[in-house]
Amino acid sequence: MAHYFSERPDTSHKPGSVSLVLPDLHLRLETDSGVFSPERVDLGTKILLESVPPPPQDGDLLDLGCGYGPIALTMATRAPGATVWAVDVNRRSLELTERNAQAAGLYKVRPIHIDDVPDDVKFRAIWSNPAIRIGKPALHAMLTRWLSRLTPDGAAHLVVQKHLGSDSLQRWLGEQGWQASREASRAAYRILKVTR
Repeated sequence: MAHYFSERPDTSHKPGSVSLVLPDLHLRLETDSGVFSPERVDLGTKILLESVPPPPQDGDLLDLGCGYGPIALTMATRAPGATVWAVDVNRRSLELTERNAQAAGLYKVRPIHIDDVPDDVKFRAIWSNPAIRIGKPALHAMLTRWLSRLTPDGAAHLVVQKHLGSDSLQRWLGEQGWQASREASRAAYRILKVTR
């Protein structure tokens, strides 16, 4: 876990696979060591994907912190006309997302390093299981950077564990001028909706 937000994890490769099973899709995803939750689809991610409303059917969508791609691939399946930008700092994660998207025939998923997304791209939806463990200053900087790229009618949905600070994050977002509401709560996870 300590290495999943490193750009080039120094852990040796340990390829594996996991199943993502949702009411509307079933995907087998390739994983590896040095990425987030390689042994199973993280419960928070699954709760997010079971709770969010359908994404906009066109335009640009963002999976912030894509890991090996469960969120990006779900967005692309549910919105085949949209372009899904799957961003991460971890190069191993981006390679896995690329392979998983190709294996699923989801060719509008664009895995890309977090610093390489063109500045003019604005997002109609952001879905994220954000890397809380990078620490508050880095988390706040990351969210400020990407939430500012929502379209005027766009919305972000974030999943955060209660004991990892979901309530304080919701308060902080409000203090920064965002509309932040709790849309769902399950198994100690909160789904926060963030709009302008």
